[in-house]
Amino acid sequence: MNSVVPELDIIRKLDNGHFGEVFLGRCGVHGDVAVKVLSRKPEHDDATWMAIKQGFLAEAKYLSTASHRNVVQVYGIEEFDSSIRFTMAYCPGGSLKALYEQGPLALARVHKVATDVLIGLGALHGKGMLHRDIKPGNILLDQAGLAKLGDFGLVTDDLLLGYGSAAGYRDHIAYEVWQGAGTSIKTDIWALGMTLFRLLHGEVWYVLQNEAPGEVVHEGGLADRLRWLPHVPKPWRRVIRKMLADDPAARYATTGEVLNAISGLPIDPAWEVSVTADMVRWQLESPKRLKIVEWKLLSERRHEWRAWSQPLEAGRMMSLGKSNGIIGRKLVDRELESFFG
Repeated sequence: MNSVVPELDIIRKLDNGHFGEVFLGRCGVHGDVAVKVLSRKPEHDDATWMAIKQGFLAEAKYLSTASHRNVVQVYGIEEFDSSIRFTMAYCPGGSLKALYEQGPLALARVHKVATDVLIGLGALHGKGMLHRDIKPGNILLDQAGLAKLGDFGLVTDDLLLGYGSAAGYRDHIAYEVWQGAGTSIKTDIWALGMTLFRLLHGEVWYVLQNEAPGEVVHEGGLADRLRWLPHVPKPWRRVIRKMLADDPAARYATTGEVLNAISGLPIDPAWEVSVTADMVRWQLESPKRLKIVEWKLLSERRHEWRAWSQPLEAGRMMSLGKSNGIIGRKLVDRELESFFG
């Protein structure tokens, strides 16, 4: 390990990424740091590795100038024969990937993440930089819970389509890129829109209830094909759909425009949501009572739901609504959206 990342105390591995490994390190200048090591792969011949290395180093010099509280600070970049080492600020809260995998995030949490990321992304755009790889795994939380953008600048236009396929994030590549256009501020906005949709729904819902978005985005109309959890308010849906518009001219033009739209979105009520393959369950606690909604997904065409309120201490249970037996998908969507609305 010391031969790969010399002059640093390496404490433990944090993660494996598409471009390399990430370690927790400690140095005398910055204390705890994140150390990303991009290594030469066996299939790289000398010319290929040299081209890759030079591309990363050129971009790295650029990204190291991006100093902003909502962007992970790069402290240094070093070149070795068969690897490149990035030393960056350590974010002890980890990435949002783990939270996304656990389930839907509350509206207020997603709203704060969106605000933090848009401010950081706006700073990058203001310096003439694009991120090109916005996803839950590249949004990190510092010790205070502030969301920061990381791993910007590592994906280029030349790498983008192949990277998106290999890393499983084809759906974060905007429609026009699949049609042969290059990246832009608006393709970053697309990727953030997909990220917000993921965070609002969690991995289980996203994977099981949507039509393999990464495989259909190039066909167009993705924003209208996504399936929403019924508690997500209509204003949130309108904003995210605009971020995912096929026509870049119909998308928000700047992060400032998105920030303005996000600022007015509702963040209450604070439903806690859990999703499994056959059940969605919501809970909302008040000082004296607990509201619960359960939606049973018996099959694609067979559904039932019920909602009730129960006391936290003494009192009686009250029914708040239910389906009339087993109902179809369109009807359960309509009834639950009406309930939450």
